Amino acid sequence: MPINYKLAEDARPQVKLLLIATAVSVGLWVVGWYLPLIGYIVYPIQLFATFIHESCHALAALITGNSVMSLTVSPDTSGMVWSQASGFSSLFISSAGYMGTTLFGTLLLVWMRYGLRSRVALYICSGLIAVMTVVFGFLAPFWNFLANVTFLSVVFTVFSGALLTAGLFAIAKFASDKWANFSLAFLAVQCLLNAFFSLKTLFVISASTGASSDAANMAAATGIPALAWVILWIAISLVMMAVGIRLYASRGSKVAADSLFVD
Repeated sequence: MPINYKLAEDARPQVKLLLIATAVSVGLWVVGWYLPLIGYIVYPIQLFATFIHESCHALAALITGNSVMSLTVSPDTSGMVWSQASGFSSLFISSAGYMGTTLFGTLLLVWMRYGLRSRVALYICSGLIAVMTVVFGFLAPFWNFLANVTFLSVVFTVFSGALLTAGLFAIAKFASDKWANFSLAFLAVQCLLNAFFSLKTLFVISASTGASSDAANMAAATGIPALAWVILWIAISLVMMAVGIRLYASRGSKVAADSLFVD
């Protein structure tokens, strides 16, 4: 039986904002394939998504009672978290990167939809990057005598983390309400797109090579092929995105809709 779903009237301004942010995001990604210089525009956002991905690994390690030895982000937007874990905790930690990034983007959508201030979310994002950079990007590697990481990787992680922290804080503090709302929507879309396209790339890698990856770690721990884990992660990500978009378009806070485009 077909299900009729009507867009909530007070959600229309927010859906319009989401569509604009999505169009800009996809446009930059597509144009970036043909004009590499355009890629530099979204480069900081890609680094942000990498920080979120690695932060989810680190938080998963802490939740399962494991220590984090280092968190690094590389200039090519890849990243790495070193943690000593085994058994179920290693499975949870390996799955947390892609799933956590998707969940983070979805939660940003829900945050906006239910009338919570975009500035507060941007301050939280800034604080999260700051904590991860200082604690796991700087202090942890030196506490562990740079085990498994290089000095240059720590330098780039700290430098990029500091710039992202400052940039997000500046937007939250100085941008108009309209641009703060758009920035948060743009971050949400970028997190979702980054997670999805990264999973697509991981699918190709897992199908054709045995390169090291989160999926390869899962395969080594369980004996289940890496490709199966990628397919499962893609399915879960799509479900989370669908739920997030449904909540975003459903009836929520009237205040959020009214103030969405106010300067």
